[in-house]
Amino acid sequence: MSLLKNKLPLRKLKNISIVLLTFIFCSFIMQSKKKIRYVALGDSYTICTGAKPSESWPVLLSKHLKDSGIDIELIANPSANGFSTQNLIDYELSVFEESKANFVTLLIGVNDWVRNVDKQTYTKNLQFILDKVQAKLEDKSKILLITIPDFGVTPEGKNYGNGRNISEGINEFNTIIKTEATKRKLPLVDIFKLSKEMGNKPDLVAADGLHPSAKEYAEWEKLIFPAAKSLLEK
Repeated sequence: MSLLKNKLPLRKLKNISIVLLTFIFCSFIMQSKKKIRYVALGDSYTICTGAKPSESWPVLLSKHLKDSGIDIELIANPSANGFSTQNLIDYELSVFEESKANFVTLLIGVNDWVRNVDKQTYTKNLQFILDKVQAKLEDKSKILLITIPDFGVTPEGKNYGNGRNISEGINEFNTIIKTEATKRKLPLVDIFKLSKEMGNKPDLVAADGLHPSAKEYAEWEKLIFPAAKSLLEK
């Protein structure tokens, strides 16, 4: 009897240890799968002018990520038609900073180019935006950069080039985006080549003859989804 009494506390201690380890393990799993709070920063190509809000690629992306098992919510999309990097700095960053987001997509620059903002100023503004976003994010890598599409292939696009080579100019800005992505080791999705299909397929262009249609935004999302999923599963 005495031996059994001496062993009983040891068994209880082992049981308590197992419970504690299970609790710690479950807590770790829950922390690793905490909710993704997503903010989409950008211009008309992120608010998705030319399509319904429900057809925008950030909404589609959130839905498809959730369907794949990632607990995500699109908590803000302060993007606006016509916004430049300076507009984003002035109006969108404050929304992001108050959002407690832990995942961001960034597609910005077309209106800088249209307004003849020089490459040095664009670079400086883009770096400022990324510095601010990374400073606020707990995980500095949770930013997905997206290149600028080639609007010059659309029926109305040529009217916004001011005699310049639109494809060449956009490519120069996209090189800046790619350089920042490489320097900061951030993932990047290049939609430039895909966007050129708008020049051959009228159904990929919105009624205004300039912006992508819902069908084209959906094609972009197909490229963005795997990159976002891979990033968020890390």
